[in-house]
Amino acid sequence: QVQLVESGGGSVQAGGSLRLSCAASGYTARMAWFRQAPGKEREGVARIHFSGGSTDIADSVKGRFTISQDNAKNTIYLQMNSLKPGDTAMYYCAAAKGSTGHWARQDSYDYWGRGTQVTVSS
Repeated sequence: QVQLVESGGGSVQAGGSLRLSCAASGYTARMAWFRQAPGKEREGVARIHFSGGSTDIADSVKGRFTISQDNAKNTIYLQMNSLKPGDTAMYYCAAAKGSTGHWARQDSYDYWGRGTQVTVSS
């Protein structure tokens, strides 16, 4: 069982930046960030493969968010710039033992963190 612990959420004004971190207790093939706003479905934001470092970014955040990794620490990061009120959500870290399944599907992941809240005010 892999434990995921997120950190770095908070409240910022529109245009500001935040960096989220997710530390995994063990190795996984790929990790991702999802988010869920009140009344909306959880959506994939970004994913990274530990082997090779390939990434995917959702169109809604492309150009503003960047996902990165620290292999030695089994940790991923989500750098969020130019934040908008529409980015307000609970952000969840997810990890998968394998690499099958579409990266933005929740059922492609085996482990989930508890989430960290991001609130962007206008």
